[in-house]
This record gives sequence, C-alpha cells and structure tokens, in this order.
Amino acid sequence: MATTPKPSSERGIGTVAIRWHGSSLELLDQRLLPGEEHWITLEGAAGVSQSIRDMVVRGAPAIGISAAYGVALAARHAGGGDWKAEIKQAIRELAASRPTAVNLFWALQRMERVFHACHSLDEAVKRLAREAEAIHEEDLAANFAMAEQALEYIGTKEAISVLTHCNTGALATGGYGTALGVVRRLNEKKLLKEVYADETRPWLQGGRLTAWELSRDGIPVTLNADGAAAAIMARKDVRWVIVGADRITANGDVVNKIGTYSLAVLARHHRVGFMVVAPSSTVDMAMASGADVPIEERDGIEVREIRGIGLAPEGVSVFNPVFDVTPASLIDAIVTEKGVVHNPNMTGMRALFG
Repeated sequence: MATTPKPSSERGIGTVAIRWHGSSLELLDQRLLPGEEHWITLEGAAGVSQSIRDMVVRGAPAIGISAAYGVALAARHAGGGDWKAEIKQAIRELAASRPTAVNLFWALQRMERVFHACHSLDEAVKRLAREAEAIHEEDLAANFAMAEQALEYIGTKEAISVLTHCNTGALATGGYGTALGVVRRLNEKKLLKEVYADETRPWLQGGRLTAWELSRDGIPVTLNADGAAAAIMARKDVRWVIVGADRITANGDVVNKIGTYSLAVLARHHRVGFMVVAPSSTVDMAMASGADVPIEERDGIEVREIRGIGLAPEGVSVFNPVFDVTPASLIDAIVTEKGVVHNPNMTGMRALFG
C-alpha cells in the first residue's frame, strides 16, 4: 500500500486534508467545516474531478495534489482494453474541473509525462502512484522552505501581527501551508503576536477554515469581516499582509481569492508590507500578465444564500468572480521555495524562473 504523509501529531504539519491509500483517495469535505469533519472516499478520477469542481477540496496546491492522485486512480481502475484512452480521458476531465489554478494543470502535465513513458498498464499503475506521492511530498517540503525564506525576508526580532485572506494552510496544501505556513513559522519562533483572518466572502474560507485551523493548532487568531481590514491597518498594528496565490504570471501579477486586490491597495496606502507566498508550481511564465488569466465565475446563489438561508432578494443579479488580479506594482515580495522576488516585475521573475 502506498504511503501517506504522517498525521500532524507526528510531523507538526497542521490538519491533514488529503489521505492516499493506494487504491482510494480520502478528502476532508471542506464545505462542511467547521461544523462537521466528514471524509469522502474516492476510487476513481470522475469522483476526484467532481470533488474539485464542488469545492470539497480547494486551494491551488491541494487541487493539484488531488488531481495527481485522480490520474493514479484512473490507471488503477482502467479496464485493461484501451487503458491509455481511459487515462487520457480522465486527465481531460480533471483539467476541466477548475479553470484558474495553474497548479492543477502543472500537476496533470507532470502526470501526463510519466503516463506517456509507460509501456504497460501495470507499469502505469505503479509509476503514476509514485509520481502523485512525490508531488504531495514535494509540496510539503516546499511549504517548509517558503516559511523559512519568508521569515528571513521579514527579518523581525519582535513579535508582529499580520493579516491574511482566504485559507492557505494545511487544508489548502499538502500540509503546513503557504501563507499560513509563514504564520505557523512565526508562531513557532514566538514572533507572532496575532493573525487577523478576513472572513472571505462568499465561501467564508477565512471564517470556516482559517480560524478553525489556527484555533485548532493553538495559534492566536482574530476573525474579522472583510470590510474591517482597512480599520485594522489604520491602527498601525499589522506589519504584513500575507496571502497565497492561484496563479502568478510572468510580470509578477498575482491571481488570488477575490478581495486580495483590495487588500493590496489598502496595504500600500497604510504602508503595510504585502507578501505573496506560493510554490513555484503556481508560477505561469507562459502567461504574460494577469489580464490574460481566465477568471472563474460561479453561480450567484453563493452570494445570495448561505447554506440555503437567503441573504438577498431572490433572483437579484450577482457578480461572483472567484478570483481577482493584484498588479505586481502593489506587491512587495513573492516568496517561493526557489527564492524571493522583491518588488516583482518581468525582469525579476525571469531571473528566478527563466
């Protein structure tokens, strides 16, 4: 049976949200948190695709990891006749599950390269499972590396407060977290006074997931409405806004959860540092700028209702983009496991990512 990253109690990586068992994949249903901790068992790529589409699993790195395991499941359960066609179809279905997070396509391209090198179904089953496990473990290692690089860049000797948006912790990654990995490292070094967590409308990932995850791990967190971020910064308590990313383009523009752009504007006005923390798999050097990125829009019911409770007039028109684009000019640093790009632009991005 294939291995899985050890539980948080053994490795201190935070709440585990993805469990791989070789013949099946378990995902913690993040739609039900914090009220219920329910695991969904998936035995085929179609179920993984649907889980990504329905936001059972979310967060760019976690989506990529889950998709990789989806390809491995497709191989394991291929009929054996035209097994190559079955796996190719599974990859296509997984690629169509979410349009914006580049980690999804990066992981699938990596799995596809391994698949094309296989000469038998048995070989494909073994090699694709190993590659998915490697993607999972490498993401965890990248999170640790990014946390160290970010702390070195921040360079604080005293405890500071930070503000974050959406959920970028162990729930959204292979473990530990990207932006929340930096928060965890600050806390481990006794350099964290407080982390303010935007509630993050309309899915409330900050309230349901980030506040839950940090509270569970004993990290000091204060939940705030998204509209309170300016008032918090005006008190001159927050030193850094630290966020993740779903795609970073060649000029340093960052596509992230809707509301990130406004935080960057507020941070610049209040002279608060703005840091993006994401693995290099999130960097898309083939995309010139954020203006070229397809921005996913979801059903307006997500804004009009919360779990079936109406918040607005039925049928009112809704603008519900999942992401926005933060211009590179508003970003102080992009931190990846490969290094830090200070005041990102095309030149700095090319120097680090080619």
